[in-house]
Amino acid sequence: MGQKTNPIANRLGIIRGWDSNWYGGKSFESKLVEDDKIRKYLHARLSKAGIAKIVIERTLKLVTVTIHTARPGIIIGKGGQEELKKITKKEIQINISEIKRPELDAVIVANTIASQIEGRISYRRAIKTSIASAMRIGAEGIKVFISGRLGGAEMARREQYKEGRIPLHTFRADIDYATAEAHTTYGRIGVKVWICKGEVYGRPELMPEQTGSKLKPSAHRPKGNAPRGGGKPRNRK
Repeated sequence: MGQKTNPIANRLGIIRGWDSNWYGGKSFESKLVEDDKIRKYLHARLSKAGIAKIVIERTLKLVTVTIHTARPGIIIGKGGQEELKKITKKEIQINISEIKRPELDAVIVANTIASQIEGRISYRRAIKTSIASAMRIGAEGIKVFISGRLGGAEMARREQYKEGRIPLHTFRADIDYATAEAHTTYGRIGVKVWICKGEVYGRPELMPEQTGSKLKPSAHRPKGNAPRGGGKPRNRK
């Protein structure tokens, strides 16, 4: 009946981890507001750095902020760290993680399309270029929705561009999703992007920032030539 859910939230705890990793306890509300302030500050200060994701981890006295970006050379130094200390009143450690393939990140793709529309480039050309580059890099599928006064038209409309497969109902499908807005002289134009990067088999590590690994082999899948029933391995001649 048309109930839609966020593809990222739908996969939390299955193949996706959380962007904030901490135990709130009785001060849950203040920590949540702090996280929001940190993210807003970093997005405002580093608007041109191509930030895809900000992961926040907390211990008793230390706040670790991991910035996933396509342009690590633009990221802040000491000044930004001092500003974040004032917000949290705790020790701040900033880690920078470079995104090797920004064409497969939905946030970066959506922001690129929006910025090109703001720069008066044809929306069709911007979308088709992003779709072609994502498929060339190795995406299994990509879908882009765009709505608003497209091309400065009198009446708003919505258009969809799609290539490949986007299995939204398959939980093991690694689907990235993001939205962005283009602020033009004739109004706002909304952009939605879905990118399917393939299917995740095995047991993924939901907090790779802490452990350093991203995928563990599944404990439920038999290895080698072991039979599924749990008996002795068969000798093949």
